[in-house]
Amino acid sequence: MAIDQCRETRSMGSPEPADQQEQLWSLYAAFNRRDVAAVLAALAPDVSWPNGWEGGSVRGHDQVRAYWRRQWAAIDPVVVPTAFHTEDDGRVTVTAHQVVRTRQGAVIADQVVTHVYRFAGGLIVDMAIQD
Repeated sequence: MAIDQCRETRSMGSPEPADQQEQLWSLYAAFNRRDVAAVLAALAPDVSWPNGWEGGSVRGHDQVRAYWRRQWAAIDPVVVPTAFHTEDDGRVTVTAHQVVRTRQGAVIADQVVTHVYRFAGGLIVDMAIQD
């Protein structure tokens, strides 16, 4: 399902700030297009990002860029948000449908994932994958 088609499944009336939700929609769309520059523009220079593919985490634009390039060379993930929720502490939780394929097109994962974002100064400073 494309990002534009999935926009209709967004939670209506949820309490998150509209600008953060739109920023996250743009982030997922850029990730799915493999537009690293657009994604990095939404991230703080010293962002902390989980390495959900290899394990651990990466920090900063250079490490995030290198991680995604390694990932995209080996697998083809597509992640589409289905719901947003702002936590009491201001973090934004995104429920998303994730399909991961091999470079040859075979599906190796088709699942719902939960990502939690923390913002500061209009940029994402931290992302976590929630179990």
